[in-house]
Amino acid sequence: MQQAIHDGTSDSVTVGLDGVLGREEHLNAPAIRIRADAVQSVLSALKREQGYDHCTCVTAQEYDDRFETIYHLATYEDRTDEVSVVVPTPKGDPVSESAAPVYETAVWHEREAYDLLGIEYEGHPDLRRILLPETWQGHPLREDYDQDQPQIVPYREHQKVFEDTRVSSDTMLLNIGPHHPSTHGVLHLLVSLDGEQIVDVEPDIGYIHRCEEQMCQQGTYRHQIMPYPDRWDWGGAGLCNEWAYARAAERLADLDVPEYAQVVRTMSAELSRMLSHFLAVGTFALDIVGEFCAAFMYAIRDREIVQSILEDLTGQRLMFNYFRLGGVAWDLPEPRGAFLGKIRAFLDGLPEKMAEYHDLITGNEILQKRTVDTGVLPSEVAKDYGCTGPVARGSGVDYDLRRDDPYGYYDELEWDVVTEDGCDNFSRLLVRLREVEESARIVQQCVDLLSDWPEDEREIQSDVPRTLRPDRDAEIYSAVETAKGELGIYIRSDGTDTPARFKIRGPSFSNLQSLETVAEGEFLADLVAAIGSLDVIMGDVDR
Repeated sequence: MQQAIHDGTSDSVTVGLDGVLGREEHLNAPAIRIRADAVQSVLSALKREQGYDHCTCVTAQEYDDRFETIYHLATYEDRTDEVSVVVPTPKGDPVSESAAPVYETAVWHEREAYDLLGIEYEGHPDLRRILLPETWQGHPLREDYDQDQPQIVPYREHQKVFEDTRVSSDTMLLNIGPHHPSTHGVLHLLVSLDGEQIVDVEPDIGYIHRCEEQMCQQGTYRHQIMPYPDRWDWGGAGLCNEWAYARAAERLADLDVPEYAQVVRTMSAELSRMLSHFLAVGTFALDIVGEFCAAFMYAIRDREIVQSILEDLTGQRLMFNYFRLGGVAWDLPEPRGAFLGKIRAFLDGLPEKMAEYHDLITGNEILQKRTVDTGVLPSEVAKDYGCTGPVARGSGVDYDLRRDDPYGYYDELEWDVVTEDGCDNFSRLLVRLREVEESARIVQQCVDLLSDWPEDEREIQSDVPRTLRPDRDAEIYSAVETAKGELGIYIRSDGTDTPARFKIRGPSFSNLQSLETVAEGEFLADLVAAIGSLDVIMGDVDR
């Protein structure tokens, strides 16, 4: 017997009646509540029969009478086809069936829910802490958590951490990081080696956990949350991150954005994307060549030009804080013509510079030897891990939220989604280089539009109430395409001017989880190339 969950322009979603407790309506998608012991059967049916092959995010939260786990599902084929699966568990016994056998990406997401809220997931292959050390006492997001309790534990607790079953007489356990330039951040890797060949690699994260979600939960929607998203990606893509929060909050509060402001947002976000990609390409060349090579210096040179442009626009070089709910903070700087001319001059010189990058990097035989057919991530495996952005598109997954779930002014412009089907380290590099060129196309069209925009129609913000108080228990999950991939924000309102729950789905979190598959069977030297090709930023991994 089947029960329809929703009907609309897309095919109806159906699951077996057994296990379904009821329905809900989230602002972004229909939702169903299911029994905690029916997680695998329901999710398997949704994935197998309805095509929900993308587990975008897993949100865990606490209510007065229960805990909840929400699996946010979508399809790689149609990003607007979404459904939320809500799994309530009793307050006194928060035990739920694990979704890990259905979606590989749920392994890390459920570990985070266990770590911070103490929800147990039966059938999970490796349920232990992920952001906090194993010796941590309590679960910090619980309402009854004692923040004053000491975290000094006896030796017998530490001894369990020291016991490592991965070490055998046939392999060597090598620690890489957490303070190592080739890990691109505060990342610790536990690598099992058979000679120089990688048997297993386990990323150990959480070294810079900064409670970003909790800080956002303490901030007001309109004024106090927007400065935080820039800090999730210090590679330069902060404006894309700001858009992720803006899009979620604007949909939650039903706010419009003027067309002119949408063009300004689109232009600035693509310049921000270029900042990130220049850094990724330059440091990747540095990883492979192993010294301060010309490609790295060229990338920093071009990145500096873009930073100067964004500094003129936003007043900041990195933590931009330029977006506002309902628009942007201010119009283009004066003299307007000089500012747009500066952008045009950069764009005019970019084709010649991109040819140099290809000569120095993609045409380099040594780099090709190090990256072609290494770090292979098949497309179906990338989907199972929930990979997005250049990591997914480098595996031939034709998925980009700017096109597939349009926002801003993207659907009014001419540009292409870049994919490569090599599935290796080299393909991910090619995607980023080609995406710089596509970003330049988008920026050029935005500059032309802004040059001709009538002065009396340059509206930078819509009317936004001084204090925003979305409806109580309104829920939304919304995402945008940042430089690293899909950045999603889940917000639940409690009727006040601050969120009851604010969840960040960082793209690097899911992308980094795939490292074990990407690196397995490769040589140790290839691991450095693999990490660089994933281009993770620890700010949105640890949050």
